[in-house]
Amino acid sequence: MARRKYRSTQPVTERSFLEYLSTPALQTSRIELLRLVRGGEDTYLELKVKLSNPEKIAQGICALANTGGGVMVFGVSDQLRVEGVDDPEDVRDEVVRICREQISPQLVPYIDLIAFDNGRRVVAVDIEGKRRPYQTRDGRYFIRIGADKREASREELSALLDEARPLRYENVAVTGASDADVDEAHLWSFVREFSGDAFDTSPGAPDYPTADVLKRDLLLATGNMDIAVPTVAGLLLFGRDERVAELLPRSSVTAVRYAGDTAQDAEVERVVLKGNLHTLYEASLRFITRYCDLLDERPRARQTPAGDDVPQDAPIAARANYQRAAVGEAVANALTHRDLALRDHTTRLLVFDRSIEILNPRRTAGFAPPAQKAIRYGVPQQLNPQLAAIFRSPAYGLDLARGGLPMLLRQARLFSGRRADINAFNDEFRLRLYGV
Repeated sequence: MARRKYRSTQPVTERSFLEYLSTPALQTSRIELLRLVRGGEDTYLELKVKLSNPEKIAQGICALANTGGGVMVFGVSDQLRVEGVDDPEDVRDEVVRICREQISPQLVPYIDLIAFDNGRRVVAVDIEGKRRPYQTRDGRYFIRIGADKREASREELSALLDEARPLRYENVAVTGASDADVDEAHLWSFVREFSGDAFDTSPGAPDYPTADVLKRDLLLATGNMDIAVPTVAGLLLFGRDERVAELLPRSSVTAVRYAGDTAQDAEVERVVLKGNLHTLYEASLRFITRYCDLLDERPRARQTPAGDDVPQDAPIAARANYQRAAVGEAVANALTHRDLALRDHTTRLLVFDRSIEILNPRRTAGFAPPAQKAIRYGVPQQLNPQLAAIFRSPAYGLDLARGGLPMLLRQARLFSGRRADINAFNDEFRLRLYGV
């Protein structure tokens, strides 16, 4: 049976708020506890004979909190017999410690010590999931289905994060990842650029403390002690290509070359680009330059020996030319500002005879039309500020143009004579550049 939420009093006026502060918290009665226990374990109730494994208890508390809240009772057996605990005060203190140190964000549960006439005492821990999703200290997310708890799937975690905004997806630990999935050569080529300033190069410092740098310096990993679980941003920036493709399959870019000017024309080539952001950026530009020319200045019109312009009705379209900085910024913008929480949309790079279109996941609600206008003036609307800052740093190893979207719009217009098209539609941000 579903648990009865007996602490639902919410102060709505100044007077009721003062009364709320001065009134002791409601206590769980023996009758209420027995009514909960009689129905057995369910989605909102977990029974424990004793507290013996803090790690398992942390997982159970996370599961209850992520499922919307519930009660964990210590001192009741699987056969629904009230056996009590030897030292309820110690159980209470240990639960408080677990909620504070082994769960992120920290939980503040309601804890009742309930005594029966025969002298047995049980501990009822009432958990509310107001700040979900919650994770254990090793970066794992649990949910509760019926009487069982299990680790949340990627789809379930995405749904939890979607409810929890403004929590940023880039700061979420990647389930199943570890610091072994980090490309240390890439990470340390970045870190060494800050030697003597941000990074400690004193003789006593460890040579390559990858876990410490990810967690404490760059804030790209979570975990305690020697555990380092890369966040989504950490894995996208510095992850090994094959592990990024495996753990974050939605991070790929689908690149298509069409034999015409619309998506209804025949496909010349379709590839799925995978890897970390450095790899994706370079692979995207290589795909574009396979079919287009990137120039710094608009080319002069070619002429035939007789002085006539080259005919425009040739059976095969000539290679289109695009402004180099504008295309590079368009790709960089797509990789750094995509909405990582959307499950049903991926980044698509479409190359046509006379234009390039990039479609990127971006929730339309709350973005258009005011923000869509503001970004043209350079007003940032970043979803992943930490990821974008590192990606655009010269130390990351990419030669990126400066100036952002205003530079892109200006250079694209001056080069082609046409304004770039920008619109947000159906949870996608679409940018089209025209070639000459």
